[in-house]
Amino acid sequence: MSADIACFGELLLRFTTPGNERLGQGNQFTVHFGGAEANVAVSLAQFGHSVDMVSAIADNPLGASIVSGLRAQGVGTDKIRAEDGRMGIYFLETGAVTRPSRIVYDRAASVFALSEPTSFDWSSLLGGVGLVHMSGITPATGPGPAAAAQALANYCADNDLDFSFDGNYREALWKVWAGDGPAILRDILSCATIAFINERDIALLLATPAEDRQTAINRAFAAFPRLQTIACTRRGQSSVINQTLLGEIYTRDGVTTSREYSLEGVVDRIGGGDAFAAGILHCLQAHKTHDYAVEFATAASVIKHSIPGDFNLTSVGEVEDAMKDGGLDVRR
Repeated sequence: MSADIACFGELLLRFTTPGNERLGQGNQFTVHFGGAEANVAVSLAQFGHSVDMVSAIADNPLGASIVSGLRAQGVGTDKIRAEDGRMGIYFLETGAVTRPSRIVYDRAASVFALSEPTSFDWSSLLGGVGLVHMSGITPATGPGPAAAAQALANYCADNDLDFSFDGNYREALWKVWAGDGPAILRDILSCATIAFINERDIALLLATPAEDRQTAINRAFAAFPRLQTIACTRRGQSSVINQTLLGEIYTRDGVTTSREYSLEGVVDRIGGGDAFAAGILHCLQAHKTHDYAVEFATAASVIKHSIPGDFNLTSVGEVEDAMKDGGLDVRR
């Protein structure tokens, strides 16, 4: 049986240096599962939604471990293909003070990056699905995934499916195969109904000068008639572990803004944007007000900053408690 929501993207292994060590400084790593779309899928499953992951993995114990990890979090895995080849991985060194965290990709020639667009029959994979989510990282992984991503976006537009797209421009990945990232992402965004983008993404995709956020978002709504909702965050940083965060939802009628959260002692911000996106999608699917949605999504992202790894392992109840500033006493 198909789920109500499908997420399409590469599944990854993440290797993180211990503490704040730099890559090459130590001799061990902590391993987590990840991938932008998988992060969203896990959050949506935690929030009670029926969600399938669509991807391709290596037919080996590493690929099997990721599938098991997704299943453990309630994500459907029947639409993940296993083939001979290698998994994509990335390495993370966690920054400190004013030294930012750094990611090094090792994803070239992975099973997913070498996927052919014909490997994904969207009419059969999306039967019964009402919402599809994908990020701009997926088409950046290679020409095959880029063609598959464009076909997916077109399928959603042609069949009046809600299509959620997170801009996520990754220049290093596009350079590997000399893909025209802005042009491809612009084509995909034209099919989206929900977008997680900001003024920098819009300037890149539309080849326009830098503008303030509201002006840029007005420009995006004018350029993409199918687009109904844009959501994004504003982050302030005094150091790597001391930050502020607020969320915004834009429609063609106006903007709704969350309260600003103070994040002191950030544990892991990787996946924070995916946690925000999942919070917005959860609330839109549940027909919540925009006031509620932006507060929920921002609180969900705040919680993610306290959890090691890519996945935001939290529940609706915990997020709502954070929205109400439920205090820091031990939960018993």
